[in-house]
Amino acid sequence: MPVDFVGLAAVVLLFGGGSAFLISITPVGRAIADRIRGRAGLAPEAAEKIHEAQLAVLDEVDALRQELAEVQDRLDFAERALLKQRDAGRLPEGDPGQS
Repeated sequence: MPVDFVGLAAVVLLFGGGSAFLISITPVGRAIADRIRGRAGLAPEAAEKIHEAQLAVLDEVDALRQELAEVQDRLDFAERALLKQRDAGRLPEGDPGQS
């Protein structure tokens, strides 16, 4: 049985369009449309709290980065000190031609 693509497309557009229209008039549809338009419906107080929380998180990340940099500096110093101590324990190599 051959498939009638024109009829199938008409059915999909009819039901798909009708469903999209019905969703668009519901509160959920309005919320989705507002989100798409960029009007997220947050109260100014809630938006301010979110902004303050973001700033606090960014401050904490900056502090952690600084702390990590200090730890890396200490690790580098410890590695250099250990290498210096290990090298100091070795005997100096002499000239093989001298006896």
